[in-house]
Amino acid sequence: MKTCDVLVSGGGIAGLTAAYAFAQSGFSVVCVDPTPLAATREDHGADLRTTAFLQPSQAFLNDIGLWSLVAEHSSALEVMRIIDAGGPEVPPVARLQKDFVAKDVSDLPFGWNVPNYILRKTFAQAVDAHPNITFLLGVTAEKLFTRLTEARVTLSNGDKYRCKLVVAADGRNSTMRTQSGISVTTNQFGQKALAFAVSHAIPHENVSTEIHRKGGPFTLVPLPDHKDQPSSAIVWMETNMQADRLLAMSPSDFETEMTARSCGIFGKLSLLTNRSAWPMMTQIAERLNGQRLALIAEAAHVVPPIGAQGLNMSLGDIRALVELAQKAPHDIGAETMLETYNKSRIGDIRTRVKGISLLNQASMAEHQTLRDLRAMGLETLYALPPVRKTLMKMGLGSR
Repeated sequence: MKTCDVLVSGGGIAGLTAAYAFAQSGFSVVCVDPTPLAATREDHGADLRTTAFLQPSQAFLNDIGLWSLVAEHSSALEVMRIIDAGGPEVPPVARLQKDFVAKDVSDLPFGWNVPNYILRKTFAQAVDAHPNITFLLGVTAEKLFTRLTEARVTLSNGDKYRCKLVVAADGRNSTMRTQSGISVTTNQFGQKALAFAVSHAIPHENVSTEIHRKGGPFTLVPLPDHKDQPSSAIVWMETNMQADRLLAMSPSDFETEMTARSCGIFGKLSLLTNRSAWPMMTQIAERLNGQRLALIAEAAHVVPPIGAQGLNMSLGDIRALVELAQKAPHDIGAETMLETYNKSRIGDIRTRVKGISLLNQASMAEHQTLRDLRAMGLETLYALPPVRKTLMKMGLGSR
């Protein structure tokens, strides 16, 4: 039986970050994941979404040595613009626009946006090259057995590992979480999020724009220019029926419809990538710890892509867990440490999951009266500077 300090089940962006952070703290790490790496966004299975790293997350990545590897692929988010296009007009027309400007609360941008396929490829290369990490692609953690002093994990390739701590980063259907007997509460929205990248004639000027009508927000997030053309990542949330209709469209018809849905704010939108779709839900684990087990990322919490909270919450999990391990390096994974981890994170996670769920429900409003009330609420909140600044700081992840 092989040994390590930490075994990370899951090699997505969060799992790779966790593996690297523990390794940078001097722990021996094994990281396993079944999914092949995508070298380009055209590759089969490439994650076409992007991640906006808010200030605390960017600082954490910088501290552990990962940010410099992806900084050149990032676009700063200087302004968060919310547009309400919930009037009766067809095609939709922007009737209310409010800008939340980073310089009102900070000397830095709100965050930095990076394509997910670049993040996973780059972080995987860093993990694979780290002397403290054994990185196994094409392999899953299948069986978990724990006792008070250690965990034993059996992998799909037949290898068996004894470790002090198992980090479950194996997604919303986490095998490690299930085998530890930790339950989850799930809420399905009957929505899907379409993710893809576009080019457009009008520069985005580092403004992230969220357009609300019905079915869910239509969000354009800045990307670096593509072949000297302004470019943005789009997350378009719609009801399942509407999303399936959009996915079935020809590229040219889809471009016409998404340009109309964008209210034409950047001119004609042209597809640069394929379209992918993701089911929308919230999910939260009853607790973040089991015996010798810590849940992070989507094994712990799942939220719709509103306010850039998802992966930023995940990096908050990792930061808290690694800081606790650094304080007790000779007994990582002990019951006291993991109980402290759970208590330090679960309250904030529950609050954010509930808040994002409410925001998403408001963004889905179909009835005209509800859409008008949503616009009035945005107008009222924006008109109160102390409230507006508090909301911006909360969105940044301020403690």
